[in-house]
Amino acid sequence: MLDLTKLARQMQGLSQHLSQEAVAGRQRLELAQQHLINAYEYQQDLIDRQEKWRDRILFANATPIEPLATRINIPTPPKVHTVIATDGSQIAPSHHEIAYCYLLNIGRVVLHYGQNRHPLLDSLPEVFYRPEDLYTSRQWGIRTEEWMSFCRTASEATVLAELACAAKVDAPTLAMVDGSLVYWFLEQLPLDARDRILPPILQAWQQLREANIPLMGYLSASRNVEGINFLRLMACPHPVPDCLSYCPNQLEKVPCKVFEPLRDTSLWSTQLQPGQRGPLWRSNARILEFYQGQSIYFCYVHVGTEIARIEVPAWVAENTAMFDEALGLMLAQVQKGYGYPVAIAEAHNQAVVRGGDKARFFALLEKQMIKAGLKNVGTSYKEARKRGSIA
Repeated sequence: MLDLTKLARQMQGLSQHLSQEAVAGRQRLELAQQHLINAYEYQQDLIDRQEKWRDRILFANATPIEPLATRINIPTPPKVHTVIATDGSQIAPSHHEIAYCYLLNIGRVVLHYGQNRHPLLDSLPEVFYRPEDLYTSRQWGIRTEEWMSFCRTASEATVLAELACAAKVDAPTLAMVDGSLVYWFLEQLPLDARDRILPPILQAWQQLREANIPLMGYLSASRNVEGINFLRLMACPHPVPDCLSYCPNQLEKVPCKVFEPLRDTSLWSTQLQPGQRGPLWRSNARILEFYQGQSIYFCYVHVGTEIARIEVPAWVAENTAMFDEALGLMLAQVQKGYGYPVAIAEAHNQAVVRGGDKARFFALLEKQMIKAGLKNVGTSYKEARKRGSIA
């Protein structure tokens, strides 16, 4: 149990620290606003420096494709349209359960508006129990739980493409996922492991492209700093942004880190009005080198309740009509969901595995094991004791 009496003694120090951080945060925000205004005039020069010294810059940064002063009102979406979303959840393997296996559950949602068609809201479960599923990742030093989450990401993309291609609607359609389309975790994976995860994702994206259905990643409460880091080029005191020569240790306090830990969303919350988007950016994340020439673009949108980061593949961003229509459908989803896209929220609700679901899963598994003639079926003593206290 949590001892609230002891915890209360620490609250005063925490509140004082947060007050000091709030003051410092306002100062950093004002500084970032000033650098943004200055960058309006020198934007092309900064982009040229960024491109010339990209191999010597040691921090992640993005390239603005439109003028930094861009503020565009998102158009009203058509009344007749379809939105598709997937999300995933899992039951992780445990040696304390009756069998060492894991389950992936992909929530599927297809919502039709103005078409007098029934929606699809269900989930697609899959159990993994074979040795090649459970232990393959260990050759790369990756824990089974981590590998399971990577496989879930690939499954979400594959199922999304299958849903979209099977929907066969003439109305404008949008395919949405929760989270980023830039899979940063792939950077740390060995090449063989990466080749198990990324190709199915890119293949699913290609299916969406051929079906002319825009793909969009929606990030709520984004912690990204790629846009802020572009302004670090403005704050660099050195003749050129050569980090390898001037500031090789990025973990230390370097001169251009004047905004840290300010996020992109904090800056754009002061620049955008509800229903507006900021300029379009191209991500320069190194992992995109493995995306088979497919770049990821993003922008920040004031959806009314927050600043959301919206990511799309290059083929969506380069089609202005498709991109604008997709943004309109996204904003309508946020409004219908009272601050968060309703299709993604429902996909999560379909996918989530609650405590009761987990208990029923293992009860069903136990029944099948006993039916198959297995004996001594049960959880470990540790797990049994954790589920019930004698105190």
